[in-house]
This record gives sequence, structure tokens and C-alpha cells, in this order.
Amino acid sequence: MYASHVGALASLRVAAAIARVTALTLADAARGRLTRADIDEHTHWFAQQVIAALDVRLTSEGADRVPPGQAYVYMSNHQSHMDIPMLYATLPSRTIRMLAKKELFKIPLWGAGMRAAEFIEVDRGNHAAAVASIDEAARLIRDGVSIWVAPEGTRARDGKIGSLKKGGFHLALATGTPIVPVAVQGTINILPRGGKVMKTGQAVHVTIGAPIAVAGRDLPGLMTEVHDFLIREVEGNPR
Repeated sequence: MYASHVGALASLRVAAAIARVTALTLADAARGRLTRADIDEHTHWFAQQVIAALDVRLTSEGADRVPPGQAYVYMSNHQSHMDIPMLYATLPSRTIRMLAKKELFKIPLWGAGMRAAEFIEVDRGNHAAAVASIDEAARLIRDGVSIWVAPEGTRARDGKIGSLKKGGFHLALATGTPIVPVAVQGTINILPRGGKVMKTGQAVHVTIGAPIAVAGRDLPGLMTEVHDFLIREVEGNPR
């Protein structure tokens, strides 16, 4: 009973952080003063607020494998909505935008805030819209913005790695952008798919792989390499 009460309070604190970061983003956008640096500040502030509210024991490794000064396509497994703040707290690139399913953009205010922050709406059921999303992500990459993609396409129910979708790989190949594979472990214990109340005091570990150059590579080979990394680090190296 006590743990449930603590989890409910922590969930409310996370919701308050979501509301605050959304309000800040929309207010700056309405004034015409929203910059990418502002968005970076908001996303990293939000990540730290979530970690503190949930008392997450977050560890990471591999950031030193990623040279600074260029954009990357980050690809991680997807265990929970809590993957997002953990990745903002650990990935070495300061400016990262994310591809997110269209349903999230339908949430009042939150969806508008995501659009203002240059998050990219993905409609997997509409080919033309999906192509437009990849084009928008390519434009951001050319501006030096890194992109995060969850190539499984949805959150895992059991933490196991699912099959990977091609969109992010097409983006990396079309722009010549290195892929950085990332393994996330433990967020499923905070908020699994379908969960309503977040659990506190959980351990989360993020493993950041070395960039994979895409020049001269083919799609199947890249997909296999990323999939093998995720299997090895998530299922083969449980924490």
C-alpha cells in the first residue's frame, strides 16, 4: 500500500514536470522566441526532474565512444515511455529530436508542444506521411540535429527485442549519417506498457555503442548489426 502511494505521488510529480515543460515551450513559441537551445534546455531539465521524482538509479556507459561535432541517428530498444528522459540524460549529443507515433501528437497541449519542439510525427499507416516524416528528419540532420528512433516501432511487453522496422535505416543511408545503437535496460520496471502508476527506486542502465558508418553498407546488413547489438546488450547481458 505504501509503495503504491509513493508511486502515485511520483507519477503526479512527473505529470507536473510534463505540464511545466509543455507550458514553457508553448509560451516561448507563442512569443516567437523558441530556439533549439531553449528546447535542449527544456528536454534536459525534464529528464533530470523525472529521474529525481522517481529516484531512478541511472547508470550509463559508452558516451565516450561517440565523437562530438556531428549529427547521429540514435537507435534504441523501447521498453517504456520512461526511455525518453533516460536517453536525454545519457546520450552525448546535446541537440536530439525524436520520431514519435502520431497518437502522441493528439494529446491536447502536449502534442502542440512536441510540434513546436521539432519532434517528428510518424504515421506508419500512411506511406506518404511516413516519407514526409523521413524527409523532415533528414532536414534536421542537415542542420546538425541528431535524431532518435525506436526501430522496434512500439514498446516491448516483456523487454525482449522485437523485429526492427526500416524507416530509421533508410534515414541514415539517405543522409550518410552514422547510426549509434543504444541499449536501455530497466525502464520497463518503472512503467511497463499499459501501466498507470510509476514505480520508484528502480535501476536503469544505458549502453551506448560505437557509431556505425553507413557508407557502402546495405540495409539488411545494418539492420542485422543493430539488432545483434540490442540482443547482446539487453538479452545477453541482463542487469
